[in-house]
Formats: sequence, structure tokens, C-alpha cells
Amino acid sequence: MISDVPKKAPQQKMLIKEELIVLSCQTYLEKLKTIRRCDVVSPPLSESFWALVGSFTGIGVVTYLSLIQDVPVLVASLGASACLIYGVPAAPFAQPRNAIAGHLLSALIGVFIYQLVGAYWYTAALSVGLAVAIMVGTRTVHPPAGATALIAVITKQDWLFIVLPVGAGICILVLVGIVVNNLAAKRQYPKYWW
Repeated sequence: MISDVPKKAPQQKMLIKEELIVLSCQTYLEKLKTIRRCDVVSPPLSESFWALVGSFTGIGVVTYLSLIQDVPVLVASLGASACLIYGVPAAPFAQPRNAIAGHLLSALIGVFIYQLVGAYWYTAALSVGLAVAIMVGTRTVHPPAGATALIAVITKQDWLFIVLPVGAGICILVLVGIVVNNLAAKRQYPKYWW
């Protein structure tokens, strides 16, 4: 009896492998060649002004609460989040969904890995790798959040780290982003919520 299911040809199997990894050194090196230049147009001075106002205000609120009021809402990775939320508020990585979910997932992963295995070089690397993979898989990529997972491991955080400083801190930055970015005539934040 002849099967109706077609068998994969050897050529088809090779195409699948090539889609996953570059198999030749020459092909790999060809990918590094480029003649293009950065095609990002310099923004108007007003964009820099609003980036300054937003970053100063957002990080100012977070550091004031942390340093003066002893409310733990400061984590170093929020500085990079400020760069995205106030510097490029239209970017997908800067949207509330990505900023909040990216940081919370990464903090959860970092704390989980530390609590499960401890603080070692490989757990630090694993926490960042898992955080990036999960953010990509859930469409919540926020690059600064990779640092949040790393910070959770290397500073030996407990479960509260997810809420304070990470959750509260990123929510403050997003709220300030909503207020400040929408004061500018040509900015809209967020572009989408979810």
C-alpha cells in the first residue's frame, strides 16, 4: 500500500537546518559586511527637551522616594527604561505593556533562579537568557528588563523585589511617561496599552 504522506526530501531537511543556524564561515562573515549608514534622522531639539524633562521627572520621583522617603522603588535598570519611555516613546519596547510586563517577568525569573539555585555566574547568565527568551515569546521585550533579571541574582533578592522596587518603580516611570509625553504637541504615549 502506498502512503499518501509525502516524505521529506534530503534537500528539504537541509533548508530546515539552514533556517536555524549559519553553517559556513563565509556566510557568517558576509552577514557582517555592510555599506549602509545609520538612516535615523536627527530629531528636532524639542524631542531632546521632552526626553530631558521626562527622564528628570521620572527618575527624580523614583530617587526622591527611595533616597529621601525610604520607599524602595529604585533599581538601576530603570535608568535604561527612562531612556526608552522618555527618549523614544513611540517605540514598541517603550510601551507600558512591554515596560511593565518585561520588568515583572524578568524580576520573577531572576528571583526564582536565585532562590532555587543561588548566586553564581551561570545562574546570572541563565536568568538573563530565560528573561530574554520569555519576553520574546510573550511579545513583552523591554531591553532594560534583562538587567533586572541579572540584578535579582547578583544582589540575592527575595520575592518582595518583584513588587518593590521593580513593580512600583516601573509603574511610576510609565505614569510619569503618560503625563509628560502627552504634554508635548507631537508626542503620544502610549501608542497602545496591550
